[in-house]
Amino acid sequence: MLEQYDTKVEEERNSRKQPLDDTAAQALLSSVEAVWVAKGKKVRQLSADETSLDDLKGPTGNYRAPMVRSGSRLLVGFHPETLEELLQSS
Repeated sequence: MLEQYDTKVEEERNSRKQPLDDTAAQALLSSVEAVWVAKGKKVRQLSADETSLDDLKGPTGNYRAPMVRSGSRLLVGFHPETLEELLQSS
């Protein structure tokens, strides 16, 4: 899908080998304006100001993967339609 939109990955991180910590997650959250949180088939759209670190975590307490940042927006979790929308608008 990334090739279809001529998208370049600037940073890739293996969440098992290099898990995100709270400091890095807060820095990421501070660098965006909007957050889309995908949980199953549902997607919640939030402003970064109203998003807590707990919103970014799954049921195990770990941060959801993947996290895709495009400009001032962040998609947390996998949802193909939302990812496509994010890539189309970048």
